[in-house]
Amino acid sequence: MLFSSTVFLFLFLPIVLVVYFILPRTFRNLWLLITSLIFYAWGEPRFVLVMLFSIIINYLFGLIVDAKRDQKTSIKWIMTAMVMANLGLLGFFKYSNFIVNNINTLLDTTIHYPKIPLPLGISFFTFQGMSYVIDIYRKTGAVQKNPFNMAVYKTFFPQLIAGPIVRYETVAHQITGRKETFDKFVYGTKRFIIGLGKKMFLANNCGWVADRVFSQNPSHISVSLAWIGIIAYTLQIYFDFSGYSDMAIGLGKMFGFDFLENFNYPYISKSVTEFWRRWHISLGTWFRDYLYIPMGGNRGSKFKNYRNIFVVWLATGIWHGASWTFIAWGLYYGVFIMLEKAFLGKLLVKLPSVIQHIYTLLLVMIGWVFFRSETFGYAFSYIKTMFGANGTALWDNSAGYYIAEYGILIILAVIGSTPLVKIICDKIVQASEENIFIRIFGRNFGLTGYYLFVFGLSIICVVSSTFNPFIYFRF
Repeated sequence: MLFSSTVFLFLFLPIVLVVYFILPRTFRNLWLLITSLIFYAWGEPRFVLVMLFSIIINYLFGLIVDAKRDQKTSIKWIMTAMVMANLGLLGFFKYSNFIVNNINTLLDTTIHYPKIPLPLGISFFTFQGMSYVIDIYRKTGAVQKNPFNMAVYKTFFPQLIAGPIVRYETVAHQITGRKETFDKFVYGTKRFIIGLGKKMFLANNCGWVADRVFSQNPSHISVSLAWIGIIAYTLQIYFDFSGYSDMAIGLGKMFGFDFLENFNYPYISKSVTEFWRRWHISLGTWFRDYLYIPMGGNRGSKFKNYRNIFVVWLATGIWHGASWTFIAWGLYYGVFIMLEKAFLGKLLVKLPSVIQHIYTLLLVMIGWVFFRSETFGYAFSYIKTMFGANGTALWDNSAGYYIAEYGILIILAVIGSTPLVKIICDKIVQASEENIFIRIFGRNFGLTGYYLFVFGLSIICVVSSTFNPFIYFRF
């Protein structure tokens, strides 16, 4: 079930909210658990068993670790078993076919292996389960002895399918001690509307352009069309994922939960390192806190530091998908982060800001080509066309068509990917504090009208559009 579907907006969410606030507080977590399982089972009911198995093993590991964490010898084996159990579950469903296919290719074998479908959100809820047990081990989170409350943490539908990756220590006290308020509900509603608008109006329209460009042979399209395609995809994946994160954070607020931010205008970054501090923040901090730092982080020799960076970015690529292009995409960023750490970062800060922005956006867009492509051949051919090395025309009628039909939309999306709108709104709010007329007629009416317009436009798109993909569902 998508947040941007009529079933969710007009049936599931209203029922969940109404019943939730009618019920006594004692039964609210149970209601969230039941409805979250229904939400997950809506599209793929058989995979609820995978979800429940993940909940059970991490609940049991949490109890064992809480009881044994002071026994240094046994706790190491317990934690190793926990990691292997979680990664084994993830690996079986996400990487089995990839491994068998590569064995067949390398060894010229014909191993027959049934195609294993990928449960929705398995990468996200696996990492959440691991963070729960690790936080107990580190004593940064208290063990949850009530299995239903543990299940609420793992299954809560706003962040179940595509994050953000909510770490247990962030919401441990909120599971039983949260407070729902009118102000939180209003803020959550606004945040959800903004996310829905990002998804339906900006991401879907940019995605429509990107899909049509990337469906063509890159050696047959013009240079301009190749750039239109990758710019559209760059905007699509940002508004698709950040819009979903906004909706998840907004829904959490409605129910009294406070989730951490997942995006911070990544396309205004001046380096690749900064980009990854602003993009998918919950994943980046997860790898930093649970892999990079435990391996030694930046302590020790330069070799060990670069080795740690390499391992983290290899893991980042693997996490995103069972494909060599995803692995290459992860290592691609790892190489540039190592280069920036070694010397490139010092050179960048001496350059004008505009050059730093161009450098970062260029590398990010090249990276998205690998992320979007299914094969290396396609990716390299597309990049060659982008830089005029495929011998294709600089401009063609298709490029002119997409500029004429979608140029304004792309410009709006570019503006929306920067903090410009937020800065203007903050200025209005600041001015309204000093002028009662602006506060009443400018800010209140203006912002109310803005949210109603975005919501109305989004609903029109939801009802009328048949093109409604979500990129991160496959992870």
